[in-house]
Amino acid sequence: MIGTIRAALFRRAIGSALLLGTGLTACAAQAASVTMYRDPGCGCCLGWADHMEHGGRHDVAAVDHPDMAAIKAEHGVPIELRSCHTATVDGYVIEGHVPAADVERLLDRRPAGVTGLAVAGMPVGSPGMEQGGRHQPYQVIAFGPAGRALWASYPETAA
Repeated sequence: MIGTIRAALFRRAIGSALLLGTGLTACAAQAASVTMYRDPGCGCCLGWADHMEHGGRHDVAAVDHPDMAAIKAEHGVPIELRSCHTATVDGYVIEGHVPAADVERLLDRRPAGVTGLAVAGMPVGSPGMEQGGRHQPYQVIAFGPAGRALWASYPETAA
């Protein structure tokens, strides 16, 4: 019951922050350095890093790591939201193929109670997973100590 109430309050706070700008910083996000942890055998991670450098104007340092599960656990990424790479930027965790625009919005708004953003899995068409113009639907989820909330939704498109 308490967990359900906390999750509802978290979703409400995120929604208020997104819609009203409550509790948000007044200054715009500036380019911040991104550290991306990846399995050395995964190529799509480098595609996401390129997207962040061009779409988000961030410098991305790619760190090959043999134990990605440990990195994800260390940064508090919920198991259901895990993807192939985990990044940190200005105190936030970015899990998987999150679009640069969503990272920019997070850094600009800085909503209370958010640890990071995640795109679970590896949806085709997400940044770094572009394949022939086809896009699977996917969601960007904000997560933190009080729960999870929808941050953005991307519809399916045909090639």
